[in-house]
Amino acid sequence: MTAAAAKQAYSRAGTRRLLKITERQLKSWERQKLVAASETYGFKELLALRTLLKLRAGRVAPAQIRRALTALGDKLRGIHDPLTQLKIYADGKRIRVDLDGRAMEAESGQLLLNFDPVELKRLLEFRTPDQSNAEHVRRASAEHWFQRGLELEQTGAPLAEVIEAYQKAVELDPTSAGALVNLGTIQFNARNWIDAERYYLEALEADPQYALAHFDLANLYDERGDRVRALEHYQSSLEISPTYADAHYNLALLFQASNQPMKAVRHWTEYLKLDPASHWSSIARRELSKLRKAAVVPGNLKTL
Repeated sequence: MTAAAAKQAYSRAGTRRLLKITERQLKSWERQKLVAASETYGFKELLALRTLLKLRAGRVAPAQIRRALTALGDKLRGIHDPLTQLKIYADGKRIRVDLDGRAMEAESGQLLLNFDPVELKRLLEFRTPDQSNAEHVRRASAEHWFQRGLELEQTGAPLAEVIEAYQKAVELDPTSAGALVNLGTIQFNARNWIDAERYYLEALEADPQYALAHFDLANLYDERGDRVRALEHYQSSLEISPTYADAHYNLALLFQASNQPMKAVRHWTEYLKLDPASHWSSIARRELSKLRKAAVVPGNLKTL
């Protein structure tokens, strides 16, 4: 990037056109203190807004983003504006940050093993009778390939390369629930239902408390018209993570489609508490309005 590019400033309207975001969305992020209000934006601010767009496209709730940004500011010395100073990305419903080539969980501050290929090769070739160390090395290698798969997805690499990376992670560590879920999602997007279901079920076998795996499996069953199993896994995801906004959203849709409007109202209401200002919240309010007009909801129900 040239010095001239770094200093270039964009007007508020120009920024919105460039990033294809609405004034309402931008103001919402400002109200939630995710970005500072401004009439002009430089290169770093554009990157921050792009990061927010990617996190929201991954349906990461604003409240979770805010918690992650606060945690990063508290944990990392010299970081006062994480969105402009750090490389932040979504891994499923988790938020991670790249620190000098290593991945860290944004909220917990836990560094994830992510050896470079030379170091990984050295560790794998090291012979030792200590089985615990061998297990550590194997899991480190699996984590490396999982991180590689995430990186390939983020950079738009060929799908075959992404799949290969996740499969290597699973070969090295069959309990790599994150890699299994991501493989399932690739198959889900390709509408390969049987393979997607298999990967999601394997992820839950590896980690029964993985809320994202329950949620994704519920989406699959919902897509196939199996509302009973979809309901089971949406509810499981909420038992594990009661503030899982997307699970409330999808359950509201499921109950509404199943002619159970009062249950739909409850989940729309919970969703709006967790995510009150996004595009999806506008849809939630619209659906609540439909229920009211159908005289399903009592007239004295508090307006959201």
